[in-house]
Amino acid sequence: MVQHWSSGFWTLLGFAMQMSLIFVTGHALASAPIINRQLDRLAGLARTPGQAIIMVTLVALVGCWVNWGFGLVIGAVFARALARKVDGVDYPLLVASAYSGFLVWHGGLAGSIPLSMATGGPDLARITAGVLTDPVSITETLFSPLNLTIVALLFIGLPLLNRAMHPRQGAKVADPAKLVEARAELPARETPAQRLDDSRILGLALVAMAGIYLFNHFATKGFVLGLDVVIAIFLFSGLLMHGTPERYMRAVDESVRGIGGIVLLFPFYAGIMGMMMGANADGISLGRQITEAFISWSSADTFPLLAFLSAGVVNVFVPSGGGQWAVQGPIMLPAAEALGVSTTVTAMAIAWGDAWTNMIQPFWALPLLGIVGLGARDIMGYCLIMLLYSGIVISGAFYFLG
Repeated sequence: MVQHWSSGFWTLLGFAMQMSLIFVTGHALASAPIINRQLDRLAGLARTPGQAIIMVTLVALVGCWVNWGFGLVIGAVFARALARKVDGVDYPLLVASAYSGFLVWHGGLAGSIPLSMATGGPDLARITAGVLTDPVSITETLFSPLNLTIVALLFIGLPLLNRAMHPRQGAKVADPAKLVEARAELPARETPAQRLDDSRILGLALVAMAGIYLFNHFATKGFVLGLDVVIAIFLFSGLLMHGTPERYMRAVDESVRGIGGIVLLFPFYAGIMGMMMGANADGISLGRQITEAFISWSSADTFPLLAFLSAGVVNVFVPSGGGQWAVQGPIMLPAAEALGVSTTVTAMAIAWGDAWTNMIQPFWALPLLGIVGLGARDIMGYCLIMLLYSGIVISGAFYFLG
């Protein structure tokens, strides 16, 4: 097993870089001054604590569906803006509501599993134990009726649930000291090199090149999204919003602090994948044995629900969608194929299971909590209720529609 582990350890470096860039580019885009100003204006529309809770939930849901790094940051920034403008709003619930948007990330445009399937290539073949080799269109995953139904139910139910949890009295309001906005220092422009680094003309030229690249991509391939295309969209959108290469680089430098877990842990996830797929002298692998156990426990009707629930458990120990895909893909996809279950439904069940238990796995809440100045224990009670509601919704969808 150590040999299998070491053989797989370095096999997902490209995928790990893609996962890192998904977070970094989304985070950097959300920190653009123009976006922060618009969020501050939007916060001025809320008049009551209930309206503030609903608004922050919807903004976080939209943001995380577009890009999970983007959604985490704008949710936190918007929560702080609302706390400054709305009297009597419960700050821990406001922050928990911002984090609840993270429930939809794996069913959205930056979901690592559907985008990995849409990208194809040798990484996909390795992760799925050879079940999938060709790209799978996002129309079969992200824009399938099953996925859109789950997203719609969460968009409707979560804001109402969060609003209902607001205490009628005794709300814990924010400490004003935690709501002070730090002003970013402007770059120096004393030398020709510094002026070039902070040049809007140079930034626009790079954005124009990216625009031509993306236009050619969509003109020749249609609306085909893969990991690289999504990363490019967010990278150059962030550059456009920040205005200059120097200012965007500063935003990226801040965002990079949030990917330590991805950089450190992905080789270990790849090692686990190697242990799952490595075969002994008789041609039997651990992954094959576990796959056969899943086949014996379930039927074609119950397998999607079982895949979702098992993914929720695994996420507690592997708090990364891409890492979880590397660990569970070699097991669940062959089992689905053997049972005659749709591989796309199975993959999305793993994706939603990963997103589901993020409500009680605070790994990805840490960047948001660092912005708002709270700890995980401040929001976990609310997050547990969100976990129960979303678990019922998603389980029902996979049982009746999967």
